[in-house]
Amino acid sequence: MRAEAVDRAVQDAVDEGIPGIIAGVTGIDGVRHLTARGRPRADEPDPLRADGIIALYSATKQVTATAALQCIEDGLFALDTPVARLLPEIERVGVLESVDADGTPHTRPPRTPITVRDLLLHTSGFGYDMFDERLALLAHSRAGTTTPLRDSLFQPLLHDPGERWTYGISMDWLGLVIAAVREQRLEDVLRTRIFEPCAMTDTSFDMPPERAARLVPAHRRRSDGTLRPSPAIPPVRPEVDMGGQGLFGTVADYLAFLRVWLGDGAAPAGRVLRPETISWAVQAMPGVTVHPFTSAIPALTRPVDLFPGRAKSWAVSLLRLEEDLPGGRRAGSLSWAGLANVHFWIDRGSGIAAVWSAQLLPWFDDAAERGLDAFERAVYS
Repeated sequence: MRAEAVDRAVQDAVDEGIPGIIAGVTGIDGVRHLTARGRPRADEPDPLRADGIIALYSATKQVTATAALQCIEDGLFALDTPVARLLPEIERVGVLESVDADGTPHTRPPRTPITVRDLLLHTSGFGYDMFDERLALLAHSRAGTTTPLRDSLFQPLLHDPGERWTYGISMDWLGLVIAAVREQRLEDVLRTRIFEPCAMTDTSFDMPPERAARLVPAHRRRSDGTLRPSPAIPPVRPEVDMGGQGLFGTVADYLAFLRVWLGDGAAPAGRVLRPETISWAVQAMPGVTVHPFTSAIPALTRPVDLFPGRAKSWAVSLLRLEEDLPGGRRAGSLSWAGLANVHFWIDRGSGIAAVWSAQLLPWFDDAAERGLDAFERAVYS
């Protein structure tokens, strides 16, 4: 890797209109390069700092998956444990059969129970409204009403558990399971068992004023192509720690976490996962097929087909590439992303992991897609 090539690729993406980008590359022994280009807000002149706090969105999921694997190692539950045994309230959830024009859902009981494995691998049947027209209609019918955050998770399943892979709120439910079996707030579980061993001092669900001052706001691209920064400030403490989307942190912190998965589960201040757990979790999971994403809410996501034409599979909460990418990552590499174009990958074959964050909506915005591709090619230059 040539640092100047990486910096140039990041700057080129900013010059194309992305307000600011923080990106970094790590090896198993530590950070190899960390850079920030642009501004945190498109309407202000201050430069973006590499230690800016970003919303991780679904990059949270792999942290929650790691905490779940720790629970399995500790014997608190098994992969095939029915979730209702650990969290009885999940039995309120039914399988969606139809939705009336006014948003009234019609459901039936699921034919099979949701297991921990289903939550971990996204085969539970839970989806996201931004990818599914029916769930989007349900969400639209609730617009303007106040729903407690935990209650918002009681959306219907799109199919019976175990039937197929559907990306959605499974990891939010898994976060509730972890908190229940550990009898702690998920924030505390992650801090003591992952953040502290990895020396991740800037990652949390919470947003006290001193952290809010470093928060990089997300920008949304409007239909005319202009960008609008979000005025929202996260609460000091969320109503519920959302294990599928709720963490805020720095790119440097997330690189420290990725080193656990780049290696054998070890961290500077203690082991996070056993080597045999990592070895199993990075393999392709049998019977799980990843499909392209449609867009039901264009403001949040474009239609996305990840690595079209390439052989791919699903590991534990991560997409697994089954062939080398020319000029990029190697076969067996793992990756995922957060909604505001927070992308990461783990290339165990090459011994590197990387993070590229634009804090820009929609997911896979054209400029973000091109910028990410140029960044990866620079990393492997």
